[in-house]
Amino acid sequence: MLHTVNKSPFASPTLTQCVGHLTDGAAVLLIEDAVVGATEGTASGALLAKCLKTHPVYVLRPDLMARGIGEGRLVKGVQCVDYAGFVTLVTEHDAVQSWL
Repeated sequence: MLHTVNKSPFASPTLTQCVGHLTDGAAVLLIEDAVVGATEGTASGALLAKCLKTHPVYVLRPDLMARGIGEGRLVKGVQCVDYAGFVTLVTEHDAVQSWL
C-alpha cells in the first residue's frame, strides 16, 4: 500500500499515525505541506529515519521546491519523485491510503 500524507507534522499528527499503521510492502509519500517533515534535525525527521529501516519514504519534489527546501536538507534515504514518479508509485502499489 502507498500511504500519502499531506499535512505538516508540525500542525497535525497524521504522519505519526500513518507510520504507526504501516504493514509489509508499504511505502510513504509526503506531499504538499507534509514534505517539511522529511527535514533532518526534526522530530518527524527522526521518525522517518526509523521508518526508512523497513519502508521506503518519498517526497514530491515540486512540493519541496515550492517550500524552499533543498534536497540536501532531507533525512538520508528519503527519495524525491516528480509527478511521473508519483504516478509510478501509485501503479506499483495495490492501494493508496490518503492521510488527510
